[in-house]
Amino acid sequence: MPTHYADHAWHGPVTVEENVTLARDTYRIRLACPEIARRVLPGQFLMLRLPGESDPLLGRPLALYDVVAGPGGQPHSIDLVYLAVGKMTRLLTAVGVGATLEAWGPLGNGFPLTPTKHLLMLAGGIGQTPFLALARAYLGLQRYGDPPRQVVPAEQVSLCYGVRSGDLLAGVEEFRRLGVSVHLSTEDGSLGYRGLVTDLIAPVVRQSAGACRIVCCGPERMMQAAAEIARQLGVPCQVSLESPMACGIGICFSCVKKIRDGSGHWDYRRTCVEGPVFEAADVEFY
Repeated sequence: MPTHYADHAWHGPVTVEENVTLARDTYRIRLACPEIARRVLPGQFLMLRLPGESDPLLGRPLALYDVVAGPGGQPHSIDLVYLAVGKMTRLLTAVGVGATLEAWGPLGNGFPLTPTKHLLMLAGGIGQTPFLALARAYLGLQRYGDPPRQVVPAEQVSLCYGVRSGDLLAGVEEFRRLGVSVHLSTEDGSLGYRGLVTDLIAPVVRQSAGACRIVCCGPERMMQAAAEIARQLGVPCQVSLESPMACGIGICFSCVKKIRDGSGHWDYRRTCVEGPVFEAADVEFY
């Protein structure tokens, strides 16, 4: 049984260490949780719930943003970035330092650390959240998992990040400090390129120092467009799906997507268990 299945997940109380604003309606929450921090991989997620609440009753999936070491240098805390758009996330903005939340994870398959000369990360909306840890891994700055996974460092790591307006961009300087080449787009033209983030794919791929690989996360139509552009360019592409989840552990089947197999036929796969990362060419988006 794969180690990311829920049978191997940790479930328990976690303590809030920070809950700070990054951009308009966007926050980073830091949770003390060594049990998950030492095992979690880039692209995995955890389910987070407000204990004692019946509305909302269910937890919400939040992707790993990064792992933070404790005083002894070992993985101790987890950073999650969220957009306050629904009842759960709006309540989460009011949670203070020292509060206790309920969490279970790590969940999902995460990104395979396939060697590549150029890793291009494509993010739309809040889709940048899985990519800070992934960038650290591909730049050789940090190893994640238990035992820690090693990847051949990429020569080039780029982030193409698009939002509706510039005040929604979150964590951009963190990526730049790592040495990531950042390309921004806004639909209203308030910052960076005016237009869709998918317009940036081809120019950035053509600047690659070598073989390129695309990973993307964000609105489904953006990922569908990215998958088609990647196909036209002959570049491998993976997507991290954001299907709504109820349980996060594969028992409710609320997050299923149509995924093609090697013979060209499709079947339903659970985003929370078999995903959230899939080969873009295998996903039946609509």
